Amino acid sequence: MDFSMIASIAAKSGGILYIMPFLLLIVLWVSIERFLFLNRMSRLGEKTALALEQLPDIKEHNLRPLAESAEFPFRALLQVPIRFSNIKDSAQLSEILQEAVMRQVPLLDKRLWLLDTTVTLAPLLGLLGTIIGMFHAFQILNNVASNPTAITGSVAEALMATAAGLVIAIIGLVSFNGLQNQMRFVVHQMETLRSMLINRLSGLDHSHALPSSEVQSVIYAAKEA
Repeated sequence: MDFSMIASIAAKSGGILYIMPFLLLIVLWVSIERFLFLNRMSRLGEKTALALEQLPDIKEHNLRPLAESAEFPFRALLQVPIRFSNIKDSAQLSEILQEAVMRQVPLLDKRLWLLDTTVTLAPLLGLLGTIIGMFHAFQILNNVASNPTAITGSVAEALMATAAGLVIAIIGLVSFNGLQNQMRFVVHQMETLRSMLINRLSGLDHSHALPSSEVQSVIYAAKEA
């Protein structure tokens, strides 16, 4: 199959097949870039958690070097107890740490909307290209002298647009679900760091914290809702 034949098939799809390589390029670029980024974040999260776990007593003087050497998004969490050193209520500090976690999540979710959009858009564009290609195939029926092989060949060419859209959507869907799972793991690491800071930070008042039984009740009620 030479370039002239590919150009002919793409023209019969209304130019839709020309768009498919760009959609595939977007899927591959976002998938590779986000995978490398989130994989690096998960390694940094594990490294930060191990460094925090090895501290015998978490105080401002030994937490500051760790916060300065850490990278985002974990640096933002470690800086909270330093910035708000006057807060001794564990519940209040926990809420501030939760704010820090929420502010970092969009950095992890960056550009994933492109994958989500492409997974939906590629099959629809492929179907549109097939419909346009079928119009050209049916025009052959107007010619009485046309042989059946010409008609079936035109139908097969028309279906290439749908096939291309489905291939791109499958690749994008697998990548999107994998990256979402990886992102949830990084968020879980941030939540773990948040709990470690609340549980081990010196000088905090835990009198307003919920007992473990009440915490389980709140979690259960949230899941039921």
